[in-house]
Amino acid sequence: MAESSAECFISVDVETSGPIPGEYSMLAVGACVVGGCAEGFYAELRPVTLNAIPEALVVTGFNLHDLTQRGEAPADAMMRFRDWLRTVCSGATPIFIGFNAGFDWSFVNWYFHRFLGENPFGLAPVDIKSYYMGLSGCRWGETKSSRLPSQFQPATSGDHNALNDARAQADIFKRMRAART
Repeated sequence: MAESSAECFISVDVETSGPIPGEYSMLAVGACVVGGCAEGFYAELRPVTLNAIPEALVVTGFNLHDLTQRGEAPADAMMRFRDWLRTVCSGATPIFIGFNAGFDWSFVNWYFHRFLGENPFGLAPVDIKSYYMGLSGCRWGETKSSRLPSQFQPATSGDHNALNDARAQADIFKRMRAART
């Protein structure tokens, strides 16, 4: 994808079966355009492995064996995600935004490279927690979503549905960007 001077901020959230891609699976991915949350993407993926941390499955509510039957093939899901990005960004550069972006990014990056050979987001994500540290001068421990000031709290909170969580993150990021001016 050619680099553009226009940027399209995309809030992304994932639900996984464990802490690292490849050994564990991305079970769901949700994304939305920051400032245009109606523009959403969601996929539940067939696991690449049946390895799982039991606590992760409790949080996500997913059953790996169910997803092996009804989940979308990872290559198909990532192709749909890439195509959705191209549509909603309309030639602008997609910028990955995440709350604890390092975690979500690692899975999305691995899946894009593993199944499509490239990541349309390029090389780096924007982390909302780090953005808040720069904006407020706070310490890392103060970046938990529950500790953010009310002016940055989303209108609706996340619920471990990847698209709903992406929308909540987008709201937080939009509020932070508005506060910096």
